Amino acid sequence: MSENIIEQFIIRKSQWILDKLDYFKSISGQVFAKGTKKDYAEYKDQALALAEKQIEYFNKTYGFKFNKINIKNQKTRWGSCSRKGNLNFNYKIALLPERLADYIIVHELCHLKEFNHSQKFWNLVAKMMPDYLEIRNELKRSGIRYI
Repeated sequence: MSENIIEQFIIRKSQWILDKLDYFKSISGQVFAKGTKKDYAEYKDQALALAEKQIEYFNKTYGFKFNKINIKNQKTRWGSCSRKGNLNFNYKIALLPERLADYIIVHELCHLKEFNHSQKFWNLVAKMMPDYLEIRNELKRSGIRYI
């Protein structure tokens, strides 16, 4: 390619480039690299303590029965809920801002009652997190993801 074509491309895309630079500055510290076994070992206990404490707190309102809480090194999920009543969380919840970690915990806790994403499910989430849509969008917008 000629320098002229490259230069024209950069000029046409300059606002997009600036927007992306601003975006990545805004999510500094929120993009997680693939976790190592060492990272998992370091944060697993902290994540478990957080999950247990917050589930105890939120479940005072809900009163749901669950089997056990597991902390995993999941590659693509923040959490999950099994049909057997097991609540699974990624160890990286310990690294999130409290508001986002709480949303993930409440989300999975509500799956004990509604094993779907129906309006009934979201109504349950809203009991403890009336601003769940804002938090959900924050998770999406902030770029918290795995690379």
